[in-house]
Amino acid sequence: MSNKDDILKRYRANVREKYDMPDLSDIKATTYPNPLVQFVKMTEMVGGQVIEVDPGRDINVLIKELFPDANEIASNLPEISIATRNPDTVDRARDLNGTDVGIIRGKFGVAENACIWIPQTMKEKAVCFISENLIILLPKSQIVNNMHEAYKRIEFDNEYGGYGTFISGPSKTADIAQVLVMGAQAARSATVLLLPE
Repeated sequence: MSNKDDILKRYRANVREKYDMPDLSDIKATTYPNPLVQFVKMTEMVGGQVIEVDPGRDINVLIKELFPDANEIASNLPEISIATRNPDTVDRARDLNGTDVGIIRGKFGVAENACIWIPQTMKEKAVCFISENLIILLPKSQIVNNMHEAYKRIEFDNEYGGYGTFISGPSKTADIAQVLVMGAQAARSATVLLLPE
């Protein structure tokens, strides 16, 4: 028996009272009259930007307008023709270092906190975190009210299996001397492109 197993065995032997898990089916979670409006508001509050894409607009042109100085653009999305790197074809995650703009697809957004569910749909998920600027393509119709609704929608139904993450705005921290630093652990900017129905 390992040390870990031995420790866990001793903990379990000393449990005096056991409690059932609480019933979560009756939780009154926050809802919004217009989840999309709340999502946009929260995204801006956390430092992100939301752009509603007009039907028929070429998103490649829009991305070049948003980031005209970007030399390295990483994406495996078929509609992104301006990508210079593909996270499916690099040898290692570190080959994505130096990516100016990473473009990924979100499944759904959450109105209460601006989180977007990003399942791993690429070989190297580092593109979600190593890019200086992150663009998330999100269908405008896929906004839920709260995290309770969000967790019910999570699926791992792709070839890369069991990884996904919620991303909300650019990376930021104020841990050191209470000075806000953008891009401390991931992207310096996050732009959500809301795609038409």
